[in-house]
Amino acid sequence: MIEIISEKKDIELYFDTLKKRGAVNSGDYSNVVKEIINDIAINGDLALEKYTKKFDDPNFSIDNIEVSKEEQKEAFLNLDPKLKDTLLKSKERIYEYHMHQKRETWEYEDKIGARLGQKISALERVGVYVPGGKAAYPSSVLMNIMPAKVAGVKEIIMVTPAVKGIINPLVLAAAYVCEVNHLYKVGGAQAIAALAYGTKTITKVDKIVGPGNIFVALAKREVYGLVGIDSIAGPSEICIIADNTCHEKYVAADLLGQAEHDMQASSTLFITDMEKAIKIKEELIKFYNTSSRKEILDSSLTKYSKIVVVDNLDLAIEYTNRVAPEHLELALDNARSIVDKIKNAGAIFIGHYAAEALGDYMAGPNHVLPTVGTARFFSPLGVDDFIKKSSLIEFDHDACLKLIDDVDTFALAEGLEMHALSARVRKE
Repeated sequence: MIEIISEKKDIELYFDTLKKRGAVNSGDYSNVVKEIINDIAINGDLALEKYTKKFDDPNFSIDNIEVSKEEQKEAFLNLDPKLKDTLLKSKERIYEYHMHQKRETWEYEDKIGARLGQKISALERVGVYVPGGKAAYPSSVLMNIMPAKVAGVKEIIMVTPAVKGIINPLVLAAAYVCEVNHLYKVGGAQAIAALAYGTKTITKVDKIVGPGNIFVALAKREVYGLVGIDSIAGPSEICIIADNTCHEKYVAADLLGQAEHDMQASSTLFITDMEKAIKIKEELIKFYNTSSRKEILDSSLTKYSKIVVVDNLDLAIEYTNRVAPEHLELALDNARSIVDKIKNAGAIFIGHYAAEALGDYMAGPNHVLPTVGTARFFSPLGVDDFIKKSSLIEFDHDACLKLIDDVDTFALAEGLEMHALSARVRKE
C-alpha cells in the first residue's frame, strides 16, 4: 500500500526509483523487432499475414485485413444511446479545443523590402496505432485523430490488433465517429513496419502516432527517420500538490485513478499537512477495497507511489518540477496563484474540481502527454504534430543588393567560395 514519507533521504530514494521506471530497454526484444521490420520491408503483405497469424489470429487472411465503413457504422449504431452521445460530445470538445491550436501561413515585409514568412502545410498521410487485446481505449482514438483532422491531414490510416479476429466495438465506433480513411486489423511491430515501409495493402505514411506495448515502442524507435513519430510513451503518472484545503476523498480517488492504469503507473502526492495525509491514505484504502484491479494497484501503489509530506508549497512545487509529471493536479483553494511557478508538466488541472479523469475523456485538451519526466522538453500531442513548416524567402533585386556584401563576407569567412559567388553574381 502507498507509504507516507517526509524525510529528505526517503524522498530522494523515491525520485531515484521514478527515474528508472518505465525505461524502454531493448534487451531480448530488440532483435525480434528488427527481424519483423526487415521481413515486412522485404516481403510486405506475405510477412504481415505471417506475423498476424502468429501473434493475433491464426485464421487471419490478408484479403480480410480492412474493416469496412459499414462494420464501423454498425458498431456505432449498436452502442447504448447514452454512450453514443458521450462519444460524440467528447469528439466535439476535443475538436473545438484543437481548433484553437490551428496555425496559418504568415508573411511580412522587412525594412529592406524582402518578403519573409512561413508556409504551413498538413502532413499528407498519418498512421494511428491503437492498442488492442485486453485494452480498449476509444478515447485514445479520438485524441490521436481529431488534431490530425483539425490540421488538415488528407488520409488517416488506423491500425489495431484483432485478437482472434475481434476488435472491441467501442474502438470501431470511435473510428467511425472520427471518419478514418482506412482501418486495418493488424498490430504489434508488424503494423508499425507496414505503416513505415508500405505494403501492397497498406500505404506508407509520413508519421506514426499512438501508444503501444514494448514491441510497438521499439518498432517506432527503429523506424524513426524513415517516418516521423510522436514519442515513445511510458507508463502513466500523476502528481498532486495539496494543502489543508484539499478534499480527502477527491485526492484519494485521483491517486487511485492513475495507479490503476498498469503495474508501473505512479501516483505522487505532495502535501503540506501530515494530518490530511493520514486521512487521505485512510480514504484511499477504503476505495482500494472496492476495486476490481487490486493486482495492478498493489504493484503501482507499493513500488511507484508515495504520499510526500513537505514543509511548504514552494518545496512541493520544486519537487514537482523535478518529477516533470504527465498529469499535475493543484488541489488548493488558491490553485491559480501557483500555476506560473509550474515549469514541467504535461497537463495542469487547476482547483478541486478539475479531476484528471475529465482530461482523459471530456475536457478537450489532448490526453496524449509526455511521460516519465519528458515534460521537461516534450508537449502534449496536438495540431503541431500533424503539420510541417516551410520558410518563405522572397527578394527583389534592390533588397538582394543590400545583403550581398554581407553574404560575401560571411561565406568567405567559412571558406565557401561558391556560396559567396552565388551572391556576387546577382550584383550584375
